[in-house]
Amino acid sequence: MLSLRSTALAALLALLPSAALAAVLGYGAPLADFAPATQAALASGGSPAGAFYPRFLERYLVTEAADGIHRLRYSAVTDEDRADLEAWVQTEAQRGPRGLAQDAQFAYWANLYNALTVARVLRDYPVTSILDLKRWPWSFGPWDEDLITVQGVALSLNAIEHRILRPLFAEPRVHFALNCASLGCPNLLLQPFSGENLERELQGALEAYLAHPRGIAFEDGVLTLSSLFDWYRDDCPPGQEALLAYLASAAPETLGPSLRAYDGPIAFHYDWVLNDAR
Repeated sequence: MLSLRSTALAALLALLPSAALAAVLGYGAPLADFAPATQAALASGGSPAGAFYPRFLERYLVTEAADGIHRLRYSAVTDEDRADLEAWVQTEAQRGPRGLAQDAQFAYWANLYNALTVARVLRDYPVTSILDLKRWPWSFGPWDEDLITVQGVALSLNAIEHRILRPLFAEPRVHFALNCASLGCPNLLLQPFSGENLERELQGALEAYLAHPRGIAFEDGVLTLSSLFDWYRDDCPPGQEALLAYLASAAPETLGPSLRAYDGPIAFHYDWVLNDAR
C-alpha cells in the first residue's frame, strides 16, 4: 500500500496540468549543448556501451505477468549486481552521447534514464512507491536530484527528460520510452533502446501502452486515459478530437471507432505503486 503522504502527492500530481507541473517541478531551460546536431559533430565519447545493463534486465525483469505489466525483482538484486549497475551508469555518463547519430543519442539518454531510475530505487529499497524517494520532505520523488554528471553538467532525471529529450528531440513518444518504476508507467523493456531500430521500438512501446487498460480504458461509458496524456498535453495533438484521433491511430483496431466517436468527458488515472515483482 502507498503511504498517506505518497497518496496525497499522487493525487496532487494528477490534478496539475502540464504547465503547472513544469512550474512546480522546476524543469529549467533546455540544455542546448546536448542538441543532437551539436553532439553528433563532436568526437566520439569512447567505446560502445557495455553489455551489463541488458544482462541485468534479463536477470531481474519479469515480463510474463498476467496483467501485462513488466515488473522488476528488486528484492532479488544481489549487492554485486547493484554495484555493477551503479558502475555501468557512471561509465555511460563518462562516455556521453558525443559522436553518436541522433537516434543513437536518443537511445543513449532513454537507457540512461531507465537504468538510473532502477539504481535510485535500489538505493533505498524496500519502498512501496518511487514517490517515497525524496531529497527533501516536499520533493516529488527523486526526479530533481542530481544523479550523474555528463560532459561536466550535473543531471537529474528531470533534466534528462525535460531539458534534453523532450525539447531537443521533439519526439512525443519519449513518454512511452521512459519508465518511472511505477505500475502506471509504460513497461520497462527487456531490450534497451538502440539507434538502429529506434522508430520500430518507439512505435511498439506506444502501441503496447495503448493496448493496456492503464493507457486507455472505457469505464461505465467514460473514457479513462493515462495521466501521461494530461501532464504532457502540450506534446499531444491540440484539442480532444485530434488527441483521440491520434490515439485511435495507434490503439488496437477494436478501440479505434469508439475513440474517434467519443465526445464525452475524459478521466485520467495513474498508479504510482512500485513495479515490484515480490
